[in-house]
Amino acid sequence: MLHLRHRVPAPLRPFVAEAHGYRAPANPFGVHRGLPSRHLTLVVELAAPLRVSGLGADVAAHAVVGGLHTRPALIDATRAQDGVQYGLTPSAAAALLGVPAAELGGRAVDLAAVLGRTADRLVDDLATATSWAQRFARLDAALLDRLSGTTPAVRPEVREAWRMVLTSDGRRRTGELAAHVGWSRRHLAAQFRLATGLTPTQAARIARFEAARRLLQDPLRPPLADVAARCGYADQPHLAREWRALAGCSVGTWLREELPFVQDDEVFDPAPSPA
Repeated sequence: MLHLRHRVPAPLRPFVAEAHGYRAPANPFGVHRGLPSRHLTLVVELAAPLRVSGLGADVAAHAVVGGLHTRPALIDATRAQDGVQYGLTPSAAAALLGVPAAELGGRAVDLAAVLGRTADRLVDDLATATSWAQRFARLDAALLDRLSGTTPAVRPEVREAWRMVLTSDGRRRTGELAAHVGWSRRHLAAQFRLATGLTPTQAARIARFEAARRLLQDPLRPPLADVAARCGYADQPHLAREWRALAGCSVGTWLREELPFVQDDEVFDPAPSPA
């Protein structure tokens, strides 16, 4: 599997948290689980339409965008794949896609349903690129064209609550967040969902899950009981239940079927060339 990391231009960095290109053989297990995370996902798959189920209506398209979710996105991996994937911050939904993050929450949709024919032109543009650097440069340029100075800003109280959820690995309760930003629990929950597509409680579940995943990917992986304790779960069975709910499989199944595909060495992309 080829994995190319890319650093987007400075104006995009508040909205694109991570970017990479990939080239992967068919998965012998037939499916790749797109796990819940803090990022919305934009994928341009060039080998064949990307087929995604498990998040609302099934979708099959060369360009797919997915909101924040608390279930796995089930991606058909029976064929080789070749494309570009950007992890977006919640504020990117309005800034780059022109829709509230809440509108994409728990869903994966054809990018054309959001951007219209612009999405088709983007796919065609990337398909004719002759290098990885050119693919990245063309996608960056398309996203930069979407930026507008009139984009509604996320409320600072929501940004602070989001920061606290992530930096605490989901250990802060909604009441603590609300008290910290000076809002009621109810008002925070409503504004938080509008800005991210999740409630604070759901965001905390995902933050704990991400912390557990980081430990499981560590070459010196601790025992599951230690992972549970270090990540704020009541005990190992609690971790097991949450992992199955969020990943759609047991920890053991994920380690066996998915970890080899996310642990490949990364190749860092050279400086982007002109589009």
